[in-house]
Amino acid sequence: MPALTSWHVTSDARLAPEPAASPARHARRVTTAVAAAGIASFALLYAPQPLLPQLAERFALDPGGASLAIGVATGALAVAVVPLAALSEVIGRRPVIVGSVVGSVLLAAALSWAPSWPVFLALRALQGAAIAGFPGVAAAYLAEQLGRDRRGAGVAAAVGALVAGNTVGGMAGRLAAGLTAEPLGWHGALAVVTGLALVCAAVTVRALPAATRPTPRERPRVLAGLAAALRRRVLLAQYCVALLGMGSFVALYNAAGFRLTAAPLALSPAVASLVFLAYAMGSVSSVAVGRVVDRFGRARCLVTALLVTVSGAALTLPDSLPLVVLGFVVFTGGFFAAHTVANGWAATAAPAEARGQVSGTYTLAYYLGSSVGGTIGGVVYGHAGWGWLVGAITGWLGLAALAILAVRR
Repeated sequence: MPALTSWHVTSDARLAPEPAASPARHARRVTTAVAAAGIASFALLYAPQPLLPQLAERFALDPGGASLAIGVATGALAVAVVPLAALSEVIGRRPVIVGSVVGSVLLAAALSWAPSWPVFLALRALQGAAIAGFPGVAAAYLAEQLGRDRRGAGVAAAVGALVAGNTVGGMAGRLAAGLTAEPLGWHGALAVVTGLALVCAAVTVRALPAATRPTPRERPRVLAGLAAALRRRVLLAQYCVALLGMGSFVALYNAAGFRLTAAPLALSPAVASLVFLAYAMGSVSSVAVGRVVDRFGRARCLVTALLVTVSGAALTLPDSLPLVVLGFVVFTGGFFAAHTVANGWAATAAPAEARGQVSGTYTLAYYLGSSVGGTIGGVVYGHAGWGWLVGAITGWLGLAALAILAVRR
């Protein structure tokens, strides 16, 4: 991590004094607060996924209708992320992050008592929009609070911790809800995840350092910042990684349950759901790559991570359970390493007047990839099988690697 002074950067890149905090302590405080926010946000976002059968039974839905519990929230997140990132340029990053975490927890508390399916979906849409404030702003906040060096190593390490928190949150939300659904019902399961998120939100509110609020004269032009976010080729390459990488990731995991429960593997649904434990490798790889990117360079680390992701997908091709499990572990580790490097690269390459817009655009591409790539992947698997799905994913990730090679200098 690069040396830090006793100054931190505000939302318009002007310097202001940081009161009574050593650089190392300040960095730990920022990283802890943002990681806790990631755990809370993504635990809440994905908590309903293992509860879809119970929701379908309770509200008399088919599986497609029940899946809207996830789709509505991620869709609202994608729609809201850029406006909230732009808002952070006006009011500052910290208020948006705190409002995001607190608002999503409050909506989660109401979600457990939804009297009808339309109300449930409306609350999920609001919750997705609330959650959007965190991923749309977090990377820019880290870049400002922890400063930048020529290679972006300090920010890369912090973004690694951020992605690790997001990964842990997504896995914890799924497992906590899934393990408590039978004894407590879907209401109780969501309440358990809400309690976990509440603790993490309290950590975020308490630990997240305050930043100087920009004055009207200091506030950058939002539209000009958005134009800057879309003009630089190096940033467009990172958006490409977000779009194609997340599309590949969701496509493979969406089809995983069908592959694992069908012949010849023929696992039970409960055992097949343990595939989400592979997310733990994402926490390891995201932190590890954040620590080595300063040694090997961002372009080399990112292309290598994409190739590892392709290798993991290829390992799932044989009808061998050990190879399929190993493939998902490698695939997950490679994807989260690539996401960490691309997200940190976008944050450090962003112009000062467009940090929020760059962070928001990256997140928009990320969740657009989740929605579109996941859907296309399902169609490919349903019509052509697992081998063609892996082939499509290989092509998408190859395009992402080519985009990085084109701007590596």
